[in-house]
Amino acid sequence: MTEKSVVESSSLHRSELHTSISDPVLDTMNFLNEITLRYPEAISFAPGRPYDGFFETDEVLAHLRRYLDHLADRGASPAQVRTAVYQYGPTAGQIREIIADSLRRDEGIDVPPESIVVTVGAQEAMLLVVRALIRDPRDVLLVSSPCYVGITGVARLLDVTLRAVPEPAEGFSPADLDAAIRAERAARRRPRAFYLVPDHANPSGSTLSAAARAELLELAARENVLILEDTPYRLVSPSEPLPTLKALDRRRSVVHLGSYSKTIFPGARVGFAVADQTVTGDDGRTGLLADELAKIKSMVTVNTSSLSQAVVAGALLAAGGRVSELNAKAAGHYGDAMRRVLDRLAERLPEARRAELGVRWNEPSGGFFLSLSVDFEADDAALVRSAEQFGVIWTPMRYFHPDGGGRRAIRLSVSYLSPEEIDEGITRLLAFVADQTGRHRAGRGRRR
Repeated sequence: MTEKSVVESSSLHRSELHTSISDPVLDTMNFLNEITLRYPEAISFAPGRPYDGFFETDEVLAHLRRYLDHLADRGASPAQVRTAVYQYGPTAGQIREIIADSLRRDEGIDVPPESIVVTVGAQEAMLLVVRALIRDPRDVLLVSSPCYVGITGVARLLDVTLRAVPEPAEGFSPADLDAAIRAERAARRRPRAFYLVPDHANPSGSTLSAAARAELLELAARENVLILEDTPYRLVSPSEPLPTLKALDRRRSVVHLGSYSKTIFPGARVGFAVADQTVTGDDGRTGLLADELAKIKSMVTVNTSSLSQAVVAGALLAAGGRVSELNAKAAGHYGDAMRRVLDRLAERLPEARRAELGVRWNEPSGGFFLSLSVDFEADDAALVRSAEQFGVIWTPMRYFHPDGGGRRAIRLSVSYLSPEEIDEGITRLLAFVADQTGRHRAGRGRRR
């Protein structure tokens, strides 16, 4: 057999691969990374990542040392301490007690450590929970739309039917979820869970009100639908947060998804799921949903890095379990960055000019993101032009709409830029918006 024939026989066609690979949602992050690399001088409002200025390399070693000392203080032998860092460790995680203590202190979430599974970021937690809950093609995962692309990607990878529940500009309404649940059941499908980010959501920046939280919990219990609560931005925001849905949960209707990527550091890739729901087997024996998630995890990532868990645990121990205190300075910085972006938008786009261009934006009280509505198609082509000709990068909101919406809106991230970059970035952004709006309207006029 010739070398050429060997190469040809090993060639694959994309149509032979899983359909999710051809789904545009799986290309979104790669496309943004490509644009960032192609235009390194552009100011980017795209990355939803923490500000680098708060990271000190030496702290990683201090956190690790703190955790090792903790183990020794609790009676672990040198061999046991070595194993805790170097070996795989238990699938469900080796720092569950420390996480449970932190959740009690910081969030008022009182659950046994056994109900926690430590994951490779919140992304793996989403995958584990969705895989466990969705049993057959009739089962449906409901999501607030716009939503984080990670949950959309999980649904695509697992061949899960996704139903978007549109979130209006004024914020998510439980009544809309109620209607969606009824519509799915009328179509002989089974709504299993509803995913949302109730605090400073990615991408919209919206926060669920106290009244809506109570109404949502009542709805979930009544309709036997689990809530998947994702909470990455609560403790990096300057205002006093409302209680988590899990802290208010009295009927085990909420699976709480957490991450230390924004609060400690993203390179650790440590997250967790709180899954205290009871699962009963055919033999009548009961366990926790967390046990089932651990079974799935054992075949996905085996365990979360023991070294990463050790560093995160050390940080939690050093802060007395209070992530909110650990992040007080960072939360203030992100709050200032959000205020600066909103102030610059208001200064440079007075109401009359705003109305003339058809531009609107929301005003989140915290988190990393806000949404800007425009009067043109905010697609990939517009993004490339913005980066190339105006030196500013943003994220198309359509990436976050599994229902096909968001075509005339952009997401701005405030977390990663200095004050000077924000000022210059807003100047560039508004120059692009004005120019692109004019081009769009001129083209529309020619077509008439």
